[in-house]
Amino acid sequence: MKKILTALVAILTSGILGLTAISNTKTVKANENDTPVVTLGTSLTSSQKQGTIDTLTQSLNGSNYTTITITGADLVKYLNPSGYDFTNNSGVWSSAMIQKTSSGSGINVHILPYNGHNNITTITANQYKNAALTAGISDADIYVTSATPIDGSGALAGVYAAYAKNGNSLNQNQINAAQTEMNTLSKITSQNKGKDGYSDAQLNNAVAGAKKEMAKQGQNISDSQIRDIVNNQININHLGDTITNNQKEQIINVLIKIKNSGALKDKNFQQQAGQLADQIQSGAKNIFSKFNTPETRNWFQKLIDSIVSWFRRIFGGVIVLN
Repeated sequence: MKKILTALVAILTSGILGLTAISNTKTVKANENDTPVVTLGTSLTSSQKQGTIDTLTQSLNGSNYTTITITGADLVKYLNPSGYDFTNNSGVWSSAMIQKTSSGSGINVHILPYNGHNNITTITANQYKNAALTAGISDADIYVTSATPIDGSGALAGVYAAYAKNGNSLNQNQINAAQTEMNTLSKITSQNKGKDGYSDAQLNNAVAGAKKEMAKQGQNISDSQIRDIVNNQININHLGDTITNNQKEQIINVLIKIKNSGALKDKNFQQQAGQLADQIQSGAKNIFSKFNTPETRNWFQKLIDSIVSWFRRIFGGVIVLN
């Protein structure tokens, strides 16, 4: 009997885990030779440009890189379709470097201080990560800095341009969704600043987890299913008493926009979303470790517990899973 029960639980477990299998590893490259690309804001002075290059390329240890200049026209091209009102004469200060990494390494974002000052005043690293994932970026290290204080909302425009440099343009609908997502999450974090029980890491982990669950169900997922997923992720991340109904609706609308952008068609999206959630949790262990209690286990563990409990009630005895 134990063998039968073990087999049944194993089948159910493997069926759930099978949903996470990834068979596609298509990636978009910032440069056909994987050479890092440094994007420089056109408004930087000569000394600021050199300071920006020095800041962004520290990790390269003298390795080669290429540079491109980001102008107001790039902001118009990449950001205005998502609701911005830049002009060709708009100033650009925030700069970035993107470096492709090995397949499966995920998206890593590093906000670097410029001359000892963190001049990206609003957007967090986790917000950049979630937006990059939505835009279609995968397996990359992204470094962001600015020579002058600025919110950082336009920094990814340079990354989008870097991808297009060698004909690997990202989907504009996904870019629009990414920028909307970044702005929405940034505003929610600002509105909840200083509240007990809230952190930007929890919010972005909930969004990354929702993306992963959405990707499992695919492009045909319904809006009502997305709503259920968001409610579940908010509860898992202990935000139910902090996030307002209006903020929850904003998150739901963002994720619906992500679905409508076609992002879920990329089979690599689910894997990248899962890795992003792992990164966020690893980077904020002090926050997430307190959630790992019997009362706050995730839905998967609860499901396995309920299956085992059900078999025990029916058949009695101890179920050995080996």
